[in-house]
Amino acid sequence: MSDNTVELDNLLALVRSKRAKVVIRHIWNHGYITTGDLSSKYGYKHPPRAIRDVREAGIPLTKKMIKSDVGKRMALYEFGDMNNLRFDRVHGRKVIPKKIKKKLAKKQGNKCSICLLEYDTGYLQIDHRIPYEVGGDTNNFAVEDTYMLVCAECNRAKSWACEHCDNWNHKKIFKICTTCYWGSPENYDHVAETALRRLDIVWSGNEIEDYEIFMNMSKKVGKSLPDFVKSILKKFINL
Repeated sequence: MSDNTVELDNLLALVRSKRAKVVIRHIWNHGYITTGDLSSKYGYKHPPRAIRDVREAGIPLTKKMIKSDVGKRMALYEFGDMNNLRFDRVHGRKVIPKKIKKKLAKKQGNKCSICLLEYDTGYLQIDHRIPYEVGGDTNNFAVEDTYMLVCAECNRAKSWACEHCDNWNHKKIFKICTTCYWGSPENYDHVAETALRRLDIVWSGNEIEDYEIFMNMSKKVGKSLPDFVKSILKKFINL
């Protein structure tokens, strides 16, 4: 057994995430892994999530964009400088006790913190307000300041936004995340470091018919639905 194999075995023994183990072993054996590999060889529907698991385990990865054999752009990942490996994070995220989810559900009324729609508790997911990549497992704050409940759709949207944010990828400044929409949707200064304000409106159940009416009206006046809704609000309050 070579020294490299021993090092790999030791590293895999420390890492808990199954997806992270798959990525680490593949890169170790082949020198790199692509989003195409994660999708076609391992069946991951959301390849960046597997890459995120590796980074959350404190293992540095570099990324570059390449083209597949059919000309489609995809990401290629390699190990970064292993001198920067974070042994304090190699075990990955801590398991969050079920009682915390119950406490959050009671406080939030089983509503998603982002879209504010009400769901069964089982559908809601516990989310770190400050991304793990930036803040790790922060235990210095009250439960409601550390975590929030979000629906699956909003969790995916937040993951995409965070993974494309410069603070998430490079600066990792805790305070920037505390003032971001995705970390504090009830009180924020920016959205992933961009000066924006968001209002997520969801029509559900019997309201879907209202949505279709609004959509048809917006098309008749040549406006997108968000612009049409904003124009109605401005007229209503005489702005």
